[in-house]
Amino acid sequence: MRLLIVEDEKRLAVSLARGLTAEGFAVDVVHDGLEGLHRAAGGGYDLVVLDIMLPGMNGYRVCAALRAAGHDVPILMLTAKDGEYDEAEGLDTGADDYLTKPFSYVVLVARVRALLRRRSGSPSPVLTVGALRLDTAARRVHRGEEEITLTAKEFAVLEQLAVRAGEVVSKADILEHVWDFAYDGDPNIVEVYVSTLRRKLGAAAIRTVRGAGYRLETR
Repeated sequence: MRLLIVEDEKRLAVSLARGLTAEGFAVDVVHDGLEGLHRAAGGGYDLVVLDIMLPGMNGYRVCAALRAAGHDVPILMLTAKDGEYDEAEGLDTGADDYLTKPFSYVVLVARVRALLRRRSGSPSPVLTVGALRLDTAARRVHRGEEEITLTAKEFAVLEQLAVRAGEVVSKADILEHVWDFAYDGDPNIVEVYVSTLRRKLGAAAIRTVRGAGYRLETR
């Protein structure tokens, strides 16, 4: 899953990006509202973490502009403000959730995962695809009773296939949601990870649809 952090406190932004990257997310960071709006409006993000007090354009206006343009990306607002009116204003402009600084990093991650589950239409953190069970909260995978050990990036690729199980997911879609904006390497890296997943999960688990992408089999 690919996240955008729009936060002008650079130390906090870097800290959040490092932590969320370690959790298996692809993370991009910008430090002003106008750039945040430009990036978020370009699509490709599964969730936006949006500060309210930003240079250029505040978070309320960024959120309102995204919603007015028809973008339904989940938005988690962050602010140093406190009080029910600030929270209400954030939610009224279209934010999906709200955290007041200082906040617990553990709570932030839990809120992010909950919003992503809500967007995917699965209230449970566990995705079941055939014999596979993916616990997106614990980042663990089981095939039957056997646990399959995956790296963070392997899990992220598998998760993209699992949330669209039975559908063909293009290489471009996987790159867009699993690798961050700064990645400029070989797009064939996706093939490398798919090959590794097949070796760990079984060759029949992921089917290549020539010229279109990959499909995680549901049987």
